[in-house]
Amino acid sequence: MQKGPLKPANRARFQVAALLLREERARVKTDPSLSDAERANEQKRLDGLAGILAKTAARDTSLITLLADDAPVTAAAKALRRDLLLAAGMELSPDELIITTDPKPVDAQAEKQVVPQSVRQLQMSNPFLAPDFSAVTQKPARVNQLANWELIEPLFRAFEYGAGGGAASMELPEANSLKTPGKLELMRHQARFVEEVKAGHRTFLLADEPGLGKTAQALLAASVSNSYPLLVVVPNVVKTNWAREVALWTPQRTATVVHGDGNDVDAFSDVVIVNYEVLDRHVGWLGRFGFKGMVVDEAHFIKNLTSQRSKHVLSLAKSIRAASPKALFMALTGTPLINQIDDFRAIWQFLGWIDEKKPLPVLMDKLEDTGLTPADFGFFSEARQAVIDMGIVRRKKVDVAADIPARRIADIPVELDDDLGRSIREAEAALTARLVDRYQRRLALRKSEEAKSPDKYSGEIDKDRLIRMVAHEELEESKSAKTGENVFTMVRKIGQAKAGLAADYTAQLARNVGKVVFFAKHIDVMDTAEAHFIKAGLGTVSIRGDQTPRARQAAIDAFDQDPAISVVVASLTAAGVGLNLQAASNVVLAELSWTSAEQTQAIDRVHRIGQELPVTAWRIIAAQTIDAKIAELIDSKAGLAARALDGSDIEITAEGSVQLEALVSLLAGALE
Repeated sequence: MQKGPLKPANRARFQVAALLLREERARVKTDPSLSDAERANEQKRLDGLAGILAKTAARDTSLITLLADDAPVTAAAKALRRDLLLAAGMELSPDELIITTDPKPVDAQAEKQVVPQSVRQLQMSNPFLAPDFSAVTQKPARVNQLANWELIEPLFRAFEYGAGGGAASMELPEANSLKTPGKLELMRHQARFVEEVKAGHRTFLLADEPGLGKTAQALLAASVSNSYPLLVVVPNVVKTNWAREVALWTPQRTATVVHGDGNDVDAFSDVVIVNYEVLDRHVGWLGRFGFKGMVVDEAHFIKNLTSQRSKHVLSLAKSIRAASPKALFMALTGTPLINQIDDFRAIWQFLGWIDEKKPLPVLMDKLEDTGLTPADFGFFSEARQAVIDMGIVRRKKVDVAADIPARRIADIPVELDDDLGRSIREAEAALTARLVDRYQRRLALRKSEEAKSPDKYSGEIDKDRLIRMVAHEELEESKSAKTGENVFTMVRKIGQAKAGLAADYTAQLARNVGKVVFFAKHIDVMDTAEAHFIKAGLGTVSIRGDQTPRARQAAIDAFDQDPAISVVVASLTAAGVGLNLQAASNVVLAELSWTSAEQTQAIDRVHRIGQELPVTAWRIIAAQTIDAKIAELIDSKAGLAARALDGSDIEITAEGSVQLEALVSLLAGALE
């Protein structure tokens, strides 16, 4: 590192060192042949090595990505790891001895690709796509004062810090009419959005708060711009509902839903609806189909650029844009920011505003028009507005739908007095003791190094930084651990312990106020709750991830229409997006999510257009456990979206996951 910029070979060495260190730490942690003293000595030695890696990464922050569990390992790094282990006399498996080069993603997916028979028939009936010469008029961005500036990070920072406040929503024209091709009328905020599409705008991040009718706006935008055939990519749980919405808002158009291998696809339909989970099988023919528009629902699903889901969506967008440069592109999400401002990156790439390194021509021209650079005062405010004008539309319920009643979140603390509750508190105490022990060893190592080389260190030890480093190590080990107690197993146990209490509270609510939506993360918690409701004589339905779309829709319809159904037991992940459960006005959150966005999405299945009653979300919190801290952290995370999108000046917490912050809180509290 001290000799200058790292070359690929040295980056590989660094990653292999991190891999071997992680493997050795896992071995030491579970090796039954080691005594407690020997294990502590080995862990102290490994902590010293981890400290060296951390200091190295601090000199070149690009190395930090190589420390992640999911960092891709190159063939060169695999070979180096093998050679080092062989030189150390280790016995390796055949898979470790033979190093193969990873196939390209396209080749890896080739065997999965299918082309439905209906698509083949369409291709035979119309083998040639009409040429689109509009690309000829596209001009490259002019080269000017921003040509050599790094701009992506400054743009993100402009949103993170608010850049002067103001809601992140472009100016929209007034609508001439609220009428639609169907029998329903639009609300004013919806009609204004459709009017902007009529005026010719074609790329949008539609980030209205959940419950403000983004589906209707997207379908009518496609209608007024004649963006057919239209591709709609959605979570599995809502694809049947999207087909219903097509018939409701644009009855003159037809829709087909892609299931499995697509054997029942009607390729002659106007709207093709496909879920993220089956994109890998259909990305080939979808990319060649000749779509004139693409809608991505719950667009925060693609925030991880390394995931296959994100790669498929971006590949399809690139293909459609190349064939039809004036195609309509819409990213729909009420929660575009989950944990960090970088969550914007994949969405902006999908919309064609940026690529991996820089703004693309249209956005670059807008930035050049400001006449400012990132070094100039006022750049961040102007740059933020330039991105907003590319097509960010964000409206809040309180501003555009005053007739939607208020909502509130109420915390219900419960005491876990049984054996499981005691074991949870014991596990939390053991985890805290482990964190403190690791911190003390880290601190002792730092003081030892300072004593040996006093000239190398200056100033007091940054204990806050040391706490975060220890918490990060614990979190990374927990993610890869298959056994033992950690923050994830503890939270799951808390959910299991709360299940009966949460179900009992829900049953009381159902008897007193009517229908209730019960949300949980884990199947065993849902099973416990359903058994409790049946025993209490309450009619229930369930919404889970393993249901067919037809069964899921039947459950939703029963909850909406059958007075005998009092409770819907719903999975946070399977039912937390895109569904309409406004037959209820009370929500019980039996288990906490790891993100504010997931919690908001769940509550907004009830708090949406058409709701006539005030909505209350009851969070069941296990008192005197880490559960209470997680609830507090989830609430603080809501500040990022408020500041970036809603013009709030609320202070936001430091970036990082709720899991990490919870561990930091445990350790800091113990040290105090």
